[in-house]
Amino acid sequence: MQNWEDRGIILSVRPHGDAGAIASILTEEHGRWAGYVHGGQSSKHRGTLQIGNIVSVAWQSRVEESLGQFKLELETSSAAFVYEDRKKLMAVQSACAIADKTLSEREPCLPVASGLLAFLDTLSLENDIWLPAYIYWEIGLLRELGFGFDLSCCALTGETEDLAYVSPKTGRAATRAAGQVYKDKLLPLPGFLCGQEDWNDDDIRDGLRLTGYFLSKRVFAATHSELPESRWRLMQEYEPDDVSEDTNNEDSENLTA
Repeated sequence: MQNWEDRGIILSVRPHGDAGAIASILTEEHGRWAGYVHGGQSSKHRGTLQIGNIVSVAWQSRVEESLGQFKLELETSSAAFVYEDRKKLMAVQSACAIADKTLSEREPCLPVASGLLAFLDTLSLENDIWLPAYIYWEIGLLRELGFGFDLSCCALTGETEDLAYVSPKTGRAATRAAGQVYKDKLLPLPGFLCGQEDWNDDDIRDGLRLTGYFLSKRVFAATHSELPESRWRLMQEYEPDDVSEDTNNEDSENLTA
């Protein structure tokens, strides 16, 4: 008998059979793992099998290669923190969908799991630190997938002050002065990613555009797929009112504008 115990986050749930469900969970030590939950469609499990919930996980199977079964115990319900906040709900749905679609199954990825747990912890705070925390989590995910940023200094001059842009080709930063000539081809770099303590909606929009570009072009494009709908909805919350909601295809081409 194969078995293990861990802690993780519910990424997705789908019905299986008349009463069961298959849950995808990002665990701390075992990576993204799928398993069958007996009675997963019942009211008993409804509160536990919510996307973004943090659970204690016990998995067992007769052979390691099979789907196996989960026994879950709820630790923290994210619903309590996002129920009345549409943007928080979108961010949780977006993070879980992206992790579910990009992480290889059964490959440990502790930095991504720890980062997602840290982001979920910020949802209970009274301030809006969860906004940059979400973007930092996407940056960490990109790094683990092999697409890291270099925001330490300007790629053109080596200067470390007044960094304002990121190259969509290299992921390296540029100062405001050095990047001025090429600014229409560069991605804006929000100040909070360079250590500034304050941010506004424009900074969050620029951060979402930055990570969204690399997720779309470097990660999802490799599998001929698009960013999850929940991620597009989150980004649209911070776009100007005159931007069309039908942007899934157009924005993927114009994120550098």
